[in-house]
Amino acid sequence: MLTYEFLQHYWWFLVSLLGALLVFLLFVQGANSLIFSLGGTEEGRRLVVNSTGRKWEFTFTTLVTFGGAFFASFPLFYSTSFGGAYWLWMLILFTFVLQAVSYEFQNKLGNLLGTRTFQFFLILNGIMGPLLLGGAVATFFEGSNFLIAKDNLVASPLALDSQDVALTPIISQWANASHGLDALLNPWVLIFGFAVMFLARTLGILYIINNVADEDIRSRGSVRLLGTAIPFVILFVAYLVHLLLKEGFAVMPESGLIVMEPYKYLHNLLTLWPLSVLLLIGVALVLYGIISTILSKTYIGGIWPTGIGTVLTVLALLLCAGWNDTAYYPSTADLQSSLTLANSCSSEFTLRTMFYVSLLIPFVLAYIVHAWRSIDHKKLDKQEIATDHAY
Repeated sequence: MLTYEFLQHYWWFLVSLLGALLVFLLFVQGANSLIFSLGGTEEGRRLVVNSTGRKWEFTFTTLVTFGGAFFASFPLFYSTSFGGAYWLWMLILFTFVLQAVSYEFQNKLGNLLGTRTFQFFLILNGIMGPLLLGGAVATFFEGSNFLIAKDNLVASPLALDSQDVALTPIISQWANASHGLDALLNPWVLIFGFAVMFLARTLGILYIINNVADEDIRSRGSVRLLGTAIPFVILFVAYLVHLLLKEGFAVMPESGLIVMEPYKYLHNLLTLWPLSVLLLIGVALVLYGIISTILSKTYIGGIWPTGIGTVLTVLALLLCAGWNDTAYYPSTADLQSSLTLANSCSSEFTLRTMFYVSLLIPFVLAYIVHAWRSIDHKKLDKQEIATDHAY
């Protein structure tokens, strides 16, 4: 039975899955942030750039799809976060635009800025993209500074309808002039953001080791893997402990009232015990891929267990943020303005219609897998970057 409540939870699952896939695909940004570290020569740097250049469209498309799915299923979140915290999102999108431009123009004839400049743009995107995206995700647990006033739909003197009832579409606003940048003042938001950044760098190294057939780059990657994995593990464990011990934003199912509940996210994992299993399996796979690559000089497949583990871990955390009567986008300015699955979603008709459309997703995923395998049927080597189609 497709009840309204089921559809809300179903679409939160799909949005969370897209978010988890996006975090995995940030290996593109992670590898780009290490262009000069992994590539000791100009030829080596071109190998790294061309390796990530095969996949950057996947990351960008997933980011856009993630935003589109949020807009369609939970439009109040979209208008509040993307509209209110626009400085944060504009910075994220700006770095991704720099990435796209850099791939296309770094080796074009007549490039006035020089190849090195566009490589620095890729590094900027590789650092700031994951850091800011991680910070944005952390606000699902730490809260953001916004206000929701649905009464504004009929309470503003700015416009009148035919019956002299005041109308305005502005129902959400940021509570200060920072428009999202204030989130970066929260140390826990920064800790999670840096954890995502180091995770992206770890995934990037693992991907390059697997994808580039060059012993110098693979040996450089093996050496630098430890230096990225250790900060990631420390930061992630610190934030996970903080999350399990902190107060959470609970929703009273009868009234919709938002209250603070001690150990809310720990309770969510215990109540929804399959999420705990998913989280543990994800963490174990991430560690397995990293440790196996560090201990073995011949093992190059670490990106796959670590990548799958990343998707499972992030999926469990995002589901924990929205399921089990939890406010997934808490407001630190006004607790009752916090967004929940029930008070921020589209109409039942919209969610139901999109549900049937979403049944095509497995076919889309099958095509993506086929395209990925076709692109990677041969490891990248020095001969391939000598062609006219190389970045």
